[in-house]
This record gives sequence, structure tokens and C-alpha cells, in this order.
Amino acid sequence: MPPVITCVEDLRLLAKKRVPRMFYDYADSGSWTEGTYRANESDFARIKLRQRVAVNMEHRSLKSTMVGQDLAMPVALAPVGLVGMQHADGEILAARAAEKFGVPFTLSTMSICSIEDVAENVEKPFWFQLYVMRDRDFIRRLIDRAKAAGCSALVLTLDLQIMGQRNKDIRNGLSAPPKITLRNMLNMSTKPRWGLGMLATRRHTFRNVVGHATDSANLSSLSEWSDRQLDPTMSWDDVQWIKERWGGKLILKGIMDAEDAEIAARSGADAIIVSNHGGRQLDGAPSSITALGPIVQAVGGKIEVHMDGGVRSGQDVIKAIALGAKGVYIGRAFVYGLGAMGEAGVTKCLEIIRKELDVTMAFCGLRDVRQVDKSILLPGSY
Repeated sequence: MPPVITCVEDLRLLAKKRVPRMFYDYADSGSWTEGTYRANESDFARIKLRQRVAVNMEHRSLKSTMVGQDLAMPVALAPVGLVGMQHADGEILAARAAEKFGVPFTLSTMSICSIEDVAENVEKPFWFQLYVMRDRDFIRRLIDRAKAAGCSALVLTLDLQIMGQRNKDIRNGLSAPPKITLRNMLNMSTKPRWGLGMLATRRHTFRNVVGHATDSANLSSLSEWSDRQLDPTMSWDDVQWIKERWGGKLILKGIMDAEDAEIAARSGADAIIVSNHGGRQLDGAPSSITALGPIVQAVGGKIEVHMDGGVRSGQDVIKAIALGAKGVYIGRAFVYGLGAMGEAGVTKCLEIIRKELDVTMAFCGLRDVRQVDKSILLPGSY
């Protein structure tokens, strides 16, 4: 009998059974003590909702926009590296699910499927996420490839100038494809569904990078690449030349401080994402939902503000919208769905979040997600 899936946590538990340890741990972990990673999720629970009664709940709408794009709900799939190691051809499957559902999919620079792989398998534009690297010529060509593929927004990640210490990845010897060690082989032997899928695809390494960047022919390790290429000298000047090279919608990801948000608002970008990289960079930083309010207060009237980190339900989405986010990104949630059930699992994740968002909005006395604001929250709980 197939498992009964009622929430994102059910998808997480199923993914844990079906995905090899090194790739499950890559998605489901943070840096150092993982304090910020845990706070991203737990801090949502402190925010309480006002339940309203005897109001008309008919004809509800979750339709919204992010950077001018019409969406079925104010949710996008966040950029996540190595998605194609959670499930064979994972980025393609996730992009298909997002397209059918009517929300954006964001492809990571460090994806297994390339920009071109995804573009060949979807009909509508997707978004592309870019890191600032030492090899500026490679960045220029990446931007040009994203433009050629018809990507409708560029998400520039600002909080990965250096790599945070992710202890589980170090212990597991994370690589793509996985290193052939006794421990890894024994673990993978318990994941036959995953293994058969990987045998059926040719996509096993970082296809945006290998063959496109200097000294990338044998690239398998994310940390290996970051040590060589992530640029600790990145500045706001780099943001400006990337904006000019791209020429389209630009979203800046990794803003956690109101002062940085002010600079971002003056940069000419179209939106910012309040994000601590899923708790995978600076352990000890505040949760994204805690940082959201002050940033919205500082720049909400100047630039579109999005939020990422710890979102596991439709209730988390509506709380972020109430605190001023124009849109919310899900990363781990859709990765759990992918690892559990492939494309159907990503669709299931989106369906769960849509249902939870819709029902919660109704209980709060509203019929249109565009009307959601702080009035649905219990004073003193946020």
C-alpha cells in the first residue's frame, strides 16, 4: 500500500528512506551547530494567527505576482544545488512540476542538470541562480547561456563568498557522483529505487560547470569548486556589472540586515530575498522570518521583498506574507518531495502548501492572498 502523505514532514521521512545518506544529509542540514538551521523552522511556530468567524469564505484566490510574473500562489522553488542527486534528472522533474503548477522554478548554478537540459524539457521560462566566481569570463558565459535559454529572472546569491562549514557533508565526503567507498556503497545498496534511476540517466555531475569553466573536467566536489572559485572579494560593483550584463529581472538573494537591504534597494535590482542560505552559512545568525519584518520596514516601499528559509507549510507562507513578503521560496520542502516520489512528490509538496495556505487564509477571515497583512497575526507574537 502506498504511503499516506498529509504534510511536508511525511515527504521528508519518505525521502530519508529513499535517498542515499550523503545527499539526504546535504539537503537536511546546516552549518556548525545547526542552530540557525533549526531556528529557521521553529521561529515560525511562535507567530500566532487570529481566527475569525462568520465571514464569507467563498471564492478564495491565491493568485499573486513576483517580479511581475503571474503565479498560482506566492511561492517559488528556491535554488538548491545537487538536486539531480536527490533523484535522477531531479532539476528537470522539479521544473516540470513547477511549470504545471504555475509557480517559478529556480535552477542553481551547482545543479546536476544544466541550463540547457532544463530548457529542453519545459515550455515556459524558468529562473536561474548565479554565484559570483573568480572566473569572470565563466560568469559572463553563464549569464549569456541563461539569456539564450529564455530564463525570465536572474537570482544572484550574495551570501556565498566563502563556504560555511557543513559538518555532515565533510563526514560524508559529499561528491557528485558519490565517491566509491565501502560506507557509501553499503548505504546506496539499500536505495534500489534511487540507484535504478541513476543508472538510467547520463546526468551525474555539475553540468553547468564541467566543460564550461577552466579546470573543471573532473569536478565532482562542491567544496572543491568553492575553494577554487567562490570569490571573497565580491562587492556591490560586481552586482552592478552583472545587472548590466543580464539586462532583465534581477533578484538579490542572501539579505539579512537592514543596512544591506538599503544598499540593495539602491542597486537597481527588482527584488531581494531575505535568506540566511537555509542556515548553511553563518550559524548564529537570526532566522529568516525574524529578519524579515525589520527589512520590510526599512525598504518595503522601495523594492520587492521575498523570503526564504524554514518554510515547511502553507501556514509558514501566510505568516511570511503577513509580515510583508511579496513571495516565499521553498527549498528543502520540494527537495523532500523529489527524493520521496520524483516529479509527483514535488507536485504533492506544492499541493500540500496550497491547501494549507488556502484553508489558513479562510480561517483568518480573508478570501484573497493579496489582502493578507499583519492584521491576521496575534499582536505580540511576532
